Amino acid sequence: MTTNGLRKYHAAVWDEPLVMEMGRTGRRGQLFPVDEPDLDAVVGDTSDLIPESLRRGRSADLPEMSEPEVLRHYLHLSQEVLGMMGISLFGTCTMKYNPRVTEALTRQPFVAETHPDQDVETLQGTLGVIHGLDRMLRDLTGMDQFVFQPGGGADAAFLHATVTRAYHEARGDLAQRREIITTAQAHPCNPATAAAAGFEVITLPLEEEGYASVEALRAAASERTAALMVNNPDDIGIYNPHIKEWVDIVHSVGGLCFYDTANFNGVMGRIRARELGFDACMMMLHKTFGAPKAGGGPAVGAYGCSEVLAPYLTAPVVVKGDDGAFAIKVPEHAGSTQVREYLGNIPVIIKAYSWLRALGAAGVKEAADLSLLANNYMETRLLKIPGVSKGLPHLDEYRMEMTRYSLGELTEETGVTTVDVANRMVDYGVDAFWMSHEPWFIPEPFTPEAGEMWSVEDLDYWIDVIAAICEEARTDPELVKTAPHNQPIHRVVGSGLDDPDRWATTWRAYRRKNGLEG
Repeated sequence: MTTNGLRKYHAAVWDEPLVMEMGRTGRRGQLFPVDEPDLDAVVGDTSDLIPESLRRGRSADLPEMSEPEVLRHYLHLSQEVLGMMGISLFGTCTMKYNPRVTEALTRQPFVAETHPDQDVETLQGTLGVIHGLDRMLRDLTGMDQFVFQPGGGADAAFLHATVTRAYHEARGDLAQRREIITTAQAHPCNPATAAAAGFEVITLPLEEEGYASVEALRAAASERTAALMVNNPDDIGIYNPHIKEWVDIVHSVGGLCFYDTANFNGVMGRIRARELGFDACMMMLHKTFGAPKAGGGPAVGAYGCSEVLAPYLTAPVVVKGDDGAFAIKVPEHAGSTQVREYLGNIPVIIKAYSWLRALGAAGVKEAADLSLLANNYMETRLLKIPGVSKGLPHLDEYRMEMTRYSLGELTEETGVTTVDVANRMVDYGVDAFWMSHEPWFIPEPFTPEAGEMWSVEDLDYWIDVIAAICEEARTDPELVKTAPHNQPIHRVVGSGLDDPDRWATTWRAYRRKNGLEG
């Protein structure tokens, strides 16, 4: 143990090359037959099976390696990262524990090797899980139908933008309704997807109470309004108590209301989107319901809506017949709202279904209560650390399941920024906090989100790390500014990240830009 009670930590370090730089000519992990002599007899002439346009012009530039070499390489890489088995109060993504039993389940052939185009009679178990999760999310939200095709929160927000477009087009007023209203502290996917769908975006500013005023919304709403897209509570942890009035205002001018419930963790089992008047909502299965997020995928943004909007849902919808069999139904206007393909990410759906079935209704409410309790406990301790303050400090009440804090005072005193602190945290063996989706109207922000899964000892350790780094910022600021020190790599130099002549996202681009093309 160190003198301040924090554990000593150092990540594994391997001088590991890129996999594309490894291997030797002729090495193989698997030997395949040169040809399939019986294939011609089964399917006839095989020369045209692959269209000319899809055939390689040259051999694939892949490393030639044995299977043990490949396994050893990825073992080394896995040892060099913290992974989510460390303490991660990530925020705003609630990064919950993903139970190993569901990982094992979804690797079984009846899940991993199914194909969405196979006969529905062979997909009855999978369709039953999808239908069951649909019913449970209806209970939690009051909506009339859910689909799981969107690949995440932004996908679901975009689906709502396309549903909004199709709905107003069918009513003959799309030319008039060109505006979607959102707020400064809403997730940026809401204005971004609205703009991507062709709408003009009106963003209401943050006001004294921590949210836009009723008067501001009333002034923005008009016969041009297509929809309202907001999340509540927001990423600052503030719940807008006037939300029902907001919905009534938008409905009074003929607009739709979309509830981005990405921050559902602290209110699940307590409020229902439909009872607040919303026409549609989104649930992040990979955030709220114990499935992995994995840095952009796999993920599912479950989208639910009222009966009025159901005909405009993206295909497909799973329905249960009178005989108990499950079938796939294509909504009437699905072609105009398609955002992805097939049924969605089935393994994530199964994991979320398992999580909800394991907790039950009472467990869901308890999880929300524990999330609020953990957040309030963290706030009490964090605000005792010199240099840490609460975002919008004039609002004294506790926040909803997450709070956006500020290190602005620490930065003014020491020059150490929230990015510096985040880089230093991984030297203590914990994952760093999330900062902010939105523009930084809170100086040097950080947003932890404990959720219901971490013990009080875990919370204390994470907070102790913050306290230790804030002390380091005063005694040895360069130590923090040059972190990380206990990791396999040092701080990334960001000067070239926006230079297209320097960064490369593929091995071929890397070779080309570094003069390695042969």
